[in-house]
Amino acid sequence: MHMVGFILVAGGLLAIWAAAEDWDFVFDSHKFRPLVAVFGRSGARVIYALGAAVIMTIGLLIVLQVIPLEFLLHLRYGHRR
Repeated sequence: MHMVGFILVAGGLLAIWAAAEDWDFVFDSHKFRPLVAVFGRSGARVIYALGAAVIMTIGLLIVLQVIPLEFLLHLRYGHRR
């Protein structure tokens, strides 16, 4: 098992928790202002939670070895000889 998968699952859970609890320091930050301006605070929370769920799912698939980590690295860096 790869530690990367556990980190992704933990990060996804933390982000879902932040969206569910409506943490001000997350959604009032300057990086979220455009998202909140376009979708509103509730919409931004839903989008943030959906993105976190995707990240958490990828992490879980890595932990369960359904997706080998080498495959993801190949997508990122391409084939190198």
